[in-house]
Amino acid sequence: MKNILLILLISVAIVGCRNKEAQEQTDVVLVGAGIMSATLGSMIKTLDPKLKINIYERLDLVAAESSDAWNNAGTGHSAFCELNYTPELPNGQIEFKKAISINEHFEVSKQFWAYMVSAGKLPAPTSFINNVPHISFVWGDKNVLYLKKRYDVLSKQLLFKGMKYSENYDTLAKWMPLVMKGRSRKQKVAATYMSIGTDVNFGSLTRGLISSLRKEKGVKVELNHEVKNLKRNPDGSWLVTVTDLKTEKDKYISAKFVFIGAGGGALRLLQKSKIPEGKGFGGFPVSGEWLVCNNQKIVEKHISKVYGKAGVGAPPMSVPHLDTRIINGKKALLFGPYAGFSSKFLKQGSYLDLTRSITLKNMWPMLSTGMDNIPLTKYLIRQVTQSDEDRLKALKEYFPEAEAKDWKLETAGQRVQIIKKDKTHGGVLQFGTEVVNAQDGSLAALLGASPGASTSVDIMLTLLKQCFPKEVASNAWQQGLRKMIPSYGKMLSQDVALANQVRSSNSKTLGLNFFVLDSTWKAGK
Repeated sequence: MKNILLILLISVAIVGCRNKEAQEQTDVVLVGAGIMSATLGSMIKTLDPKLKINIYERLDLVAAESSDAWNNAGTGHSAFCELNYTPELPNGQIEFKKAISINEHFEVSKQFWAYMVSAGKLPAPTSFINNVPHISFVWGDKNVLYLKKRYDVLSKQLLFKGMKYSENYDTLAKWMPLVMKGRSRKQKVAATYMSIGTDVNFGSLTRGLISSLRKEKGVKVELNHEVKNLKRNPDGSWLVTVTDLKTEKDKYISAKFVFIGAGGGALRLLQKSKIPEGKGFGGFPVSGEWLVCNNQKIVEKHISKVYGKAGVGAPPMSVPHLDTRIINGKKALLFGPYAGFSSKFLKQGSYLDLTRSITLKNMWPMLSTGMDNIPLTKYLIRQVTQSDEDRLKALKEYFPEAEAKDWKLETAGQRVQIIKKDKTHGGVLQFGTEVVNAQDGSLAALLGASPGASTSVDIMLTLLKQCFPKEVASNAWQQGLRKMIPSYGKMLSQDVALANQVRSSNSKTLGLNFFVLDSTWKAGK
């Protein structure tokens, strides 16, 4: 009898092992059908058309989470108006290096998008990118002084040529009539203005890239498919467990390279991969809401992105702005976002996401980070407990004549900020994006939030260098990268001729405004 039971157990074990054998071989698995996976897949397929790519998305739509137009600010982040990229140092000077870097990275994105449009792999550019002026707006003596110093520094930088500054009420009223109407002329105010700012519909952009990928030989895009687990194969490749959410059946895919671009869901999958590089990472979720204007007459009176200063302790994604959007060819006007807290890591996630992400490896970094970020905790508590009257009061600081009846509260996207181990503090909270990859380059995950989507191309270039070093060093890939991104390996901010060439070419292809940069400009001026 014992022998029979032993034979049965062995048989069951063998069947179980067979069930987990790869049912399909592929070169690349991309987890999530958002802007990051769409960008990486498009770049890889362009560089090596022979590679097989499988894309898995747990929802029934492409770009339905963080990349969706209603789930993010849609700002083409160039640091024209975002004051958090230019902090004032204790000595009173303005730190502007990050602003230059963000601008450079967005120029890289525009080059890639222009290439894809020219190659017929993206639809008409007006479907995903349009000119909307970028404005920084502040009030109060201290803030006005800060903005003037910021302008003095940035206006001397090559890529910020054309920035305007004013404290004049009538000038500001022309730039942003809704913001100035009904405002006291005695109030100390100032603003900077950049006419070449952009609004980007990352949902439309993502769908365009995925649609093009679907047409390529060797590319498979499967919706309603959730990646549940990742396990190393003996040869170093990855066995990816994918569940068909309609049939609830599992299938097993063997992939040479896996990219986890699942937004807030990336952290949990990174943990399941068990790569040493992913240990100790934690995540802090921040939710958001918008006030959306439902009065089209008001919508038509505003055509800019007006950014202010964030509140004390506020995360970058919570910088208030009165924001013109172009969504599916129609203008919209939003204000916010109002930050909040939810234990979900995805908008359509589970309230258990935060709890499930806590491990013995990241427990201390997360606890110590919480203790070191009391201002953020207080800020989120204030935001969560806001009334409708509180939200309207915040809106009136940017639109004095706003009326509650013209606005509706809508849920925005969910973001997960990075928590990392730190020798000094135990853990630190990072407001940015970070690529975490296995030492052998066989797996990479993208963690974090802003400025994410705007700098997606530069982020993916970094990933390619880390995970495909031999291929990137090859002559074929070098030529391919320069074809997609003419400034590849160079700094536009240090080369006026190249900057003029790239910006003018991209702007013509994408239908955008641009400035001819000063030929007498010299680096370091």
